[in-house]
Parts: sequence; structure tokens; C-alpha cells
Amino acid sequence: MKAAFCENGMAKFNPGEFVRQVRQESSKVTWPNRKEVGVTTAMVFIAVTLAALFFLLVDVIAGRAIGFILGVLG
Repeated sequence: MKAAFCENGMAKFNPGEFVRQVRQESSKVTWPNRKEVGVTTAMVFIAVTLAALFFLLVDVIAGRAIGFILGVLG
């Protein structure tokens, strides 16, 4: 679709055309079913838990290393 332009060079806005295009695009959306949502949610919770455990481990190791360095040097 070609856009119509005003005298000032800006595109004209047609609300009716916009709504039609939004409806056309939203009809192309594929919505997940209940099982897909459940599996994806579980995967997200597992990934978040693993990331939290990883950063907890890194934090503990870094804290002990800094404590050791400051204990030796201080």
C-alpha cells in the first residue's frame, strides 16, 4: 500500500485504514494452546532458578575471594 502525503511531506493518517490493517495482521497471529503455555512457563521457571543458583555461587565465591584477599593484606 502506498502512503498518501500532505503538502508538508508528512503521511496522511486514516484511522479506518489503520484499524483494518490491525485486524488483518491480528488474524495472522498464532496463539499458543494451554499445553504450550504450561511447558513454556515451566521452562522459564527452570531457567530462572538455574540462573539464580549460578549467580549465588559466583557471589559466594567472589565474596570469599575478596574476604581472603582483604584478610591477608589487611
